[in-house]
Amino acid sequence: MHQLGTDILKLALVTYEDEGKYPGEGAKEDTRLIRYLQQRGLDVKFEIWTRKEVNWQQYDAIILKSPWDYFDKIELFRKWLDILDQENVRVLNPTPVVRWNTDKRYLLEVEELGYAIVPTILLEMNTTFEAAPYFKTWETNSIILKPVVSGGAKNTFQLTRNSTSIAPIEKKINKLLQEEAFLVQPFMPEIQTDGEWSFLFFNGQFSHCIRKVPREGDFRVQHYFGGAIISAEPPLFLLHSAQQLVNNFARGCLYARVDGLNQNGTFRLMELELIEPLLYLQDNEKLYQNYYQALRQMLSPN
Repeated sequence: MHQLGTDILKLALVTYEDEGKYPGEGAKEDTRLIRYLQQRGLDVKFEIWTRKEVNWQQYDAIILKSPWDYFDKIELFRKWLDILDQENVRVLNPTPVVRWNTDKRYLLEVEELGYAIVPTILLEMNTTFEAAPYFKTWETNSIILKPVVSGGAKNTFQLTRNSTSIAPIEKKINKLLQEEAFLVQPFMPEIQTDGEWSFLFFNGQFSHCIRKVPREGDFRVQHYFGGAIISAEPPLFLLHSAQQLVNNFARGCLYARVDGLNQNGTFRLMELELIEPLLYLQDNEKLYQNYYQALRQMLSPN
């Protein structure tokens, strides 16, 4: 491998085999980012994580940018991480952090350590789900269910109290519970009023913030479901909470995205995105510079 320096780094920007499932801004961001890094003198190229012929040992480091299908192929993904470890390949973000982040049970660990999260109950595999007790537990008219290993709102359901659709959705979820565990959460109305806050950090340093708001009548904030993305200056107390989470759970990470809600002055974590988050770099030169400088710092021999 090359000596680490500012102009002879050999890097892989890891992506996936695009099957058209995740359209929109993500592919544009990847293209803009790799061009920016190449223009700054880095030897960087795209590699698809599922391609067996790739020689990962040729790279000084590989950067997990957009392996957006990892949750569809979770066992293959975990085996791939094992291979990278066996071959002593440096991965950004570090493989132990990535493994931890693949399973949303980590939210309960975060809560146990004293951080506020969106209220969450675990449904283990082969258990039975009935919606009514959860409406009562949280005194809510709406609950959300999602698999512990998922992304892109895959197999994510919203159930509304007294809705005629509850029974068929319960049946579908109980079928899915034969294959995987789920999380149950109350729907947080702040999503439709204040929006979901996303804080972006590079090498532990805050870079920028955006708010995501779902389209009217929906609960999903992803842009491919019609969600709006708004640049935002966060209140300091929200930023402080996000920084604490990064300090404690994203050590050694090139990138981290902290997604959460402002509930009456308390930041409640929804997700720690440490594998393949959209970074919302948009066309902002300063944000690409932030990413590049963080990468240089992490790979510098000094």
